[in-house]
Amino acid sequence: MAETAIDRKSDPPRAQVIDAHQHFLFPSRTPYPWMQDAALTPLRRDFTPQDLRPLLRANGVDKTVLVQTRSSLEETHQFLRIAAETDYVAGVVGWVDLCDSAVENVLEELLAAETGRYLVGLRHQVHDEANPYWLLQDPVQQAIAELGKRDLSYDFLARVRELPACLQTARNHPQVRFVLDHLAKPDIRRGQWDEWLAALAPLAALPNVWVKLSGLVTEADWQHWQPQDLQPYLAKTLELFGSRRCLFGSDWPICELAADYSRVKATLTGLPSEVFSNALEVYKLQLQPPVSGPSY
Repeated sequence: MAETAIDRKSDPPRAQVIDAHQHFLFPSRTPYPWMQDAALTPLRRDFTPQDLRPLLRANGVDKTVLVQTRSSLEETHQFLRIAAETDYVAGVVGWVDLCDSAVENVLEELLAAETGRYLVGLRHQVHDEANPYWLLQDPVQQAIAELGKRDLSYDFLARVRELPACLQTARNHPQVRFVLDHLAKPDIRRGQWDEWLAALAPLAALPNVWVKLSGLVTEADWQHWQPQDLQPYLAKTLELFGSRRCLFGSDWPICELAADYSRVKATLTGLPSEVFSNALEVYKLQLQPPVSGPSY
């Protein structure tokens, strides 16, 4: 008997693989205040969309979220333009001055622009602020409330020192989706554990907080780290947050200080598949399903 269309079963479309945390760097054009340390010399060259493209293809990654690197509204505009011109960039986590009384107007201007559809959230380098409670300033809290009104997320770039302020912020704004970058950057090289875990657990208990499984290789010994150095931190984070609130992020090109893209992604081998696609929900990315492989 001839096979009919009903008899044939097609494989279900695979979930898109999203790198929820990558950067582009252009030190040939602009200074990066955080790049002064001699150890960061390998980053003092441009890292462009053309550089990342073959790495994504080689690792089966479909789309990315491009994350700010400087406290610069100009960079946010630049990254939004790059997203509009780069087929694999699905969204931008940008920067605006959260202490600016005109933050509402700035957000509206960004969103109303032709590239505004790519803005999915904001981030500030909180761990570089002298005050560990910088987030709790009234203007910052008001600005974060404005993100919630516009269905935008907020990324916490924080270490253990700032996690109490992150916790209070997430409690203050249950309607906002928060994403903790890099597991709060535990000092893996020195074996930081108890302090990190005590600060992380209450944050993980909040349903409006996600976490990026990213940035760990540069918290370990850059030259000598092994996957087993990272595994306790990854396992505990998965236990606390659950796989539905964990995101894969490469932290490229910062990761290049300690490992290439493929080696970073390999540290997450065997994790639940949703870890590689949860960014779709968190950042409200609007994508077309892939037919086979990356769309470039």
